[in-house]
Amino acid sequence: MKQIRLFVIMMVATLVVSCGTTSTVPITGRQQTLMVSDGEVLSLSTQQYQEFMKSAKLSTNATNTAMVKRVGQNLANAVSNYLRNNGMASELNNFAWEFNLVQDKQVNAWCMPGGKIVVYEGLLPVTQNEASLAIVLGHEIAHAVAKHSAEQLSTQVKQQYAMQIGSVLAGALGMGQNTQSIVQAIAAQGFNFKNLSYSRNHETEADHMGLIFAAMAGYDPQVATTFWQRMAASSNNQTAEFLSDHPSDATRIKNIQGWMPEALQYYKKK
Repeated sequence: MKQIRLFVIMMVATLVVSCGTTSTVPITGRQQTLMVSDGEVLSLSTQQYQEFMKSAKLSTNATNTAMVKRVGQNLANAVSNYLRNNGMASELNNFAWEFNLVQDKQVNAWCMPGGKIVVYEGLLPVTQNEASLAIVLGHEIAHAVAKHSAEQLSTQVKQQYAMQIGSVLAGALGMGQNTQSIVQAIAAQGFNFKNLSYSRNHETEADHMGLIFAAMAGYDPQVATTFWQRMAASSNNQTAEFLSDHPSDATRIKNIQGWMPEALQYYKKK
């Protein structure tokens, strides 16, 4: 009986791992398996975006606001053209672009699934120019285009299934409650470190794609090196890279320099 139960558990685990849909990330060509639909992700992101905008204060600087909208729209147009020209026009249904500059001193910007982009005023003294802003927004847009949020959610779903299956499996093997708790704690810690590495992979992929998107939109990708050097100089983050969800500044700059020949192939000065 125990062998039959273990067999059923293993079959369920195999089905969990194998389910989901496979898609290809633009530019990089990486294959990904998603266990959540575009509709589910867009519904969640829309709710969160609306909640954020209820309390956010829009910038009163008309010039900077216009710049953010102009750069954002140029990037959106470039991305849309790329998807349309590479057999991915259906992906455009997932985007309703919106660009906002908000009053906040944080050096930050983000793009939610669906193309809802927010730039904080504190970022602009570091970007200093439109091309550098395009590097940042290209990076954030890349997260949305590559469906990184859906991939993170899918990972969480898989982990939850794995924990549930692991608990049942531990019980079937006759483990005591204390032993089960230790196994689950180790598994949870392992998943945590995996997620940190996974996030670094996403950040690196977004750097790559964002550099290309900026070049496609007519912004010189070569400004990316000096921009990230300024970001490094303004950052007090001394976290070791293997514990961080972002690549180190040195790694990021080295990667960007390696991708530069590819990016320059797309660059046509306005």
